[in-house]
Amino acid sequence: MSTGDRFDVVIVGARCAGSPLATLLARSGLRVCLLDQARFPSDTPSTHAIQPAGVQILDVLGVAESLVGMVTPIERATIALGESRIRFERISAVLGAPMLNVRRVRLDALLLEAAAAAGAEIRTGTRVIGLLEEQGRVCGVRTKAEVVRASLVVGADGVRSSVAHMVGAEQYAPTSPGRVFVWGYFEGADTPADRVWLGKIGDHGFLGSPTDSGLFMAAVAPSIQHQHTVLADPAASHRAGLAHWPELADGLAGARRVGPMRVMPRWHGYFRRSAGPGWVLVGDAGHFKDPTAGQGISDALRQISALAPAISNNVGDPARLDQGMREWWSGRDRDAWQMYWFAHDMGAPGPTPRLVQHIQSRIAADPRLSAGLAQVLNHQRAPSQLITPGLAARTAATALIIEPARADLLRDIGALGRDQLRRLRQRRYASRARNSPLSTTKPPTPTPAITAGPHETENQQLMIRTPASGKRSEPPYG
Repeated sequence: MSTGDRFDVVIVGARCAGSPLATLLARSGLRVCLLDQARFPSDTPSTHAIQPAGVQILDVLGVAESLVGMVTPIERATIALGESRIRFERISAVLGAPMLNVRRVRLDALLLEAAAAAGAEIRTGTRVIGLLEEQGRVCGVRTKAEVVRASLVVGADGVRSSVAHMVGAEQYAPTSPGRVFVWGYFEGADTPADRVWLGKIGDHGFLGSPTDSGLFMAAVAPSIQHQHTVLADPAASHRAGLAHWPELADGLAGARRVGPMRVMPRWHGYFRRSAGPGWVLVGDAGHFKDPTAGQGISDALRQISALAPAISNNVGDPARLDQGMREWWSGRDRDAWQMYWFAHDMGAPGPTPRLVQHIQSRIAADPRLSAGLAQVLNHQRAPSQLITPGLAARTAATALIIEPARADLLRDIGALGRDQLRRLRQRRYASRARNSPLSTTKPPTPTPAITAGPHETENQQLMIRTPASGKRSEPPYG
């Protein structure tokens, strides 16, 4: 096995979290090694909507102009809130930038090219099979061919993160899936090239958007109890779901599907312990929420924008670096917490609760509140700043007067109150998890410790952690 090189940072995972982080770190003058087991261009399951907040970061990275050459910027939106509709005709005027939607096979390759141009060393087709540990601290990774040492190992390797598994990063505040996602790509759609469709009608969620290569991506999300029906015939389930939004279905009536239907039937939301001595997790490796809100790529970009300076400002001092990673993790949770539960509620199975329907009607009828909803979906405003206690109380009072099914409404109010109490308890648990002592690698089951080889000095006492054998406790993802 080759002794390899030493870097300031090794990043495992070269997609929409790892590559942009490598770009920013390399620009700051750090030696960065970016590893991924895939060879690019490479696709991955995603509906690949990029919110305006993410587009602004892509502009900083220097790739937005190239992406605009691939797709038409999305300036218009139709949001369905049951029977209500909100329409935006110039998204950039409300949110500061347009949306983009680029398939991952093209987006991820472009981000990787930007990392290479910034000076990061790229090693694709390279699988990490273990972590190096020295004096209780992660100090690099092991591949089949070599060991690669670094002051910090970043796990940016997605929901099935090998780095998270090898350090034993436990999950907290998990949520169950509410919907099964089924989507496909269509050519010849009779839809505007600059409009996105998002929302929920009845018991179906929707996301429709033009993407690159003249294709239109259309996703439908029925409740999770229909999972087996969807898996038995994804195309039929997709057609049946589209029928609930006639405007969108009409636009695809004469279109031809390109490629197979994609299905995401099994997933769950979570936060993970995301920092320890010599390691940190970013993107889906550390946090994953209900995809209904379509924020995954932008979330990853927002996270790396905060993580990069926390690394570059502290990388020369291990104690300061560990503290910086812990502070970044705490900040990530504060930033993500409210949106995590908002997305969970957006994707909850079944019809929308009656009280929420009344609140949505108010939002749709008020341009100021409608703009606030757009800001929430762009993750630039907290949900509690939109749906304030005053708005909820006024809406509930009015609904109790006009609602014929008052008993159902009261049950909804009680259920929403109980949900808020459970989430407060979850937040206290999350705080305890962050404030517990920093851990090094903590495999779920014993793993082999390999002492220093001939190429190591005696005082290094190098340990290599490898994944435990057997199946992981986490469910598979579609």
